[in-house]
Amino acid sequence: MAGTIIKVSGPLVVAEKMQDANMYDVVKVGHEGLIGEIVELKNDLASIQVYEETGGLGPGDPVVSTGQPLSAELGPGIMESIFDGIQRPLDMIYTKVGSMITRGISVPSLNREKKWRFQATVKKGDQVTGGDILGMVQETVIVKHMILVPPGVKGEIGEISNGDYTVTDTIGTVRNAGGDTVKLQLMQIWPVRLPRPYQEKLPPTMPLGTGQRIIDLFFPVGKGGTACIPGPFGSGKTVVQHQLAKWADADIIVYIGCGERGNEMAEVLLEFPELKDPRSGEPLMKRTVLIANTSNMPVAAREASIYTGITIAEYFRDMGYHVALMADSSSRWAEALREMSGRLEEMPGEEGYPAYLPSRLADFYERAGVVKTIGSKEKIGSLSAIGAVSPPGGDMSDPVVQATLKIVKVFWGLDANLAYRRHFPAINWLLSYSLYHDNLEEYFAKETSEDWKDVRVEAMNILQKEAELEEIVRLVGKDTLSPSDQLTLEIAKSIREDFLYQNAFHKQDAFSSLKKQYLMLKLIIDTGIHFGQALKTGCFLTDLVELPIMEKMAKMKFLEETNLSEFDTYQENLKKEVSSLINKGTS
Repeated sequence: MAGTIIKVSGPLVVAEKMQDANMYDVVKVGHEGLIGEIVELKNDLASIQVYEETGGLGPGDPVVSTGQPLSAELGPGIMESIFDGIQRPLDMIYTKVGSMITRGISVPSLNREKKWRFQATVKKGDQVTGGDILGMVQETVIVKHMILVPPGVKGEIGEISNGDYTVTDTIGTVRNAGGDTVKLQLMQIWPVRLPRPYQEKLPPTMPLGTGQRIIDLFFPVGKGGTACIPGPFGSGKTVVQHQLAKWADADIIVYIGCGERGNEMAEVLLEFPELKDPRSGEPLMKRTVLIANTSNMPVAAREASIYTGITIAEYFRDMGYHVALMADSSSRWAEALREMSGRLEEMPGEEGYPAYLPSRLADFYERAGVVKTIGSKEKIGSLSAIGAVSPPGGDMSDPVVQATLKIVKVFWGLDANLAYRRHFPAINWLLSYSLYHDNLEEYFAKETSEDWKDVRVEAMNILQKEAELEEIVRLVGKDTLSPSDQLTLEIAKSIREDFLYQNAFHKQDAFSSLKKQYLMLKLIIDTGIHFGQALKTGCFLTDLVELPIMEKMAKMKFLEETNLSEFDTYQENLKKEVSSLINKGTS
C-alpha cells in the first residue's frame, strides 16, 4: 500500500492515499526509505512522525506502509548492546557507514549471522503455552537468556533440538489445537506500544537495594516499583541514575538516554565496561542494555525510545528476572510529545503540552510491577521504572513533574543548593517521600532490626526540627538556643554529614548494605540520646562534642562490610565516654 507526501513540517510528514494503513503502522518515507510511524489518520490522510532527518523530502515523494507496528526484536544479542530509539544497533551502523548515521540505513536489531548455543529444557511431545521456557542460551557470563514460547502460542512440541542457531533459525515446532504447525525461533517480535501480558500483578515486598543510604533507609523503592527524580540543571539527576544503574539490586539494567547530552551517554559507554558488577566481578555491561537517543538525534525518535526500552525490560521480566529501568529524562520525551502535538495542530494543554500527557506517562509507568508471568510454570519477575524529570528552572509545578507525581510512589526531590554545597546525593530529605514503607516493613525488620522504623522516624524528626531551628538561628543566633536544641543541631549535622553524604568515588562509601546503614544511623541516634542524658546532669555540650566517639562516627562510613562488628565497640565506647564525663562532672 503506497501513498504520496503532500506536506512536510519538520519530523511530521502528511501523506494522502493511505486509507488502507492502520494507526502506528511503520512506514518507509521518501525515496531513501526513512523510517516513520503513523500517529494520526483522517480519511485517507496519514500524519507520520519520521524518526530520521526529513531534509530533502517534498510533496510527491512516496510513502509505503509495512503493515506492521513499530516492534522490538527480542532474543539473544540484546545484552551489552547500545541501540538508538528505534532499536537500531549503533555499533553495527558504525561498522557499516561510520560515525554518522546515514539516512534510510536499514540494519537488523539483532545480529543475523552470529550463532548461539541453545540448550533445550523441553522435549518432543511436551505441552507448552505462551511464556513457558523452551531452553536457554548463555548470552553473557552473567545472563542466562531464557528462550520463551511467544505469547499466544499453545500446543504440543513437535520438534526441538540442541545446537548452534542464529536468531532466525528454526529451533523447533509447536502443533496447536487446530493441527497447525508454529515454527519456533530464538527471537520473537513484539510491538513496543503494547504491554507484554502477565497473569497477575503482585504487591512489592522487597526493596530495590541501591546502596545509597538516603534512598534505601529513608525513601526506598520496592522491586517492581516506580520512582521519579526531578531536579534543576546541575543537581545531579544523571549522577543518581548512574549510581542506581551501577549498584541497584537487579539482574538486568536497561538504561534509556532520552534526549540527553551525547557526552553523558559517552560517559556511560566508557564507564560501564570498566565497572565491576559487585555480584559477579564481571563488567557491568554484561547485564546492561543501553538505549541512546541523544539530544542531537531526531526529536520524534525520543517518543519511541522509552517504549523500546520498557519492552526490552518486560521481555527479561518475563524470564523471571528482576529488571531496573532508568529513563533519563522523561522531560525530554515530553518535549518531543509537545513538538509533535504542535505540528499535528492539536489543542494544547498546560504550557503547550498535549492534553493526553498524563495518560501517556501513566501508560509508561503502569508497565512496571512485580508480576506472576504467563506460562504453565510459575515465575515471578519484576520491573522497576525510575525516571528523571528536568523541570525548567527547577520549577516543581511543571506539568511533567506534577503528572509524574500523580503516578509514581517515590519522589526523590533533588536540591540545587545541596549540589552547590557538594552534598551528594543531593536529595532533599524534607521534600522527598516514599509510599513503600508499609510494604517493606517486614523485610527491613528481618534484615536490620525490629527498631529500624523507630530509628528512621527519629532521624527524620531531628532533621525536620533542625529546619525549624535554623530559622531562629538566622534571626537571633545559635547561642540563644537551649542546650537541648543545640544538641539537636549537632546530631542533625552528624546525620547529614556522616550518614546522608556519600562519596561515589570511595571504595567503601559508594555502596552501603542495609545492615551497615542501620548500624550507622542507630549509632548517631543513640549518641543523641546519651548526650541528652548527660546534659541533664550538668555536662556541657562543648565537652560532649569533643569526645573521641564523634571522630569515630565521622569515619564510620569507611568501615568495610566485613567489619561491621566494630559498631558494637563504638556503642560500648559511647557509653563509657559519656559515663566518664558525667562522673567527672559530678565528682
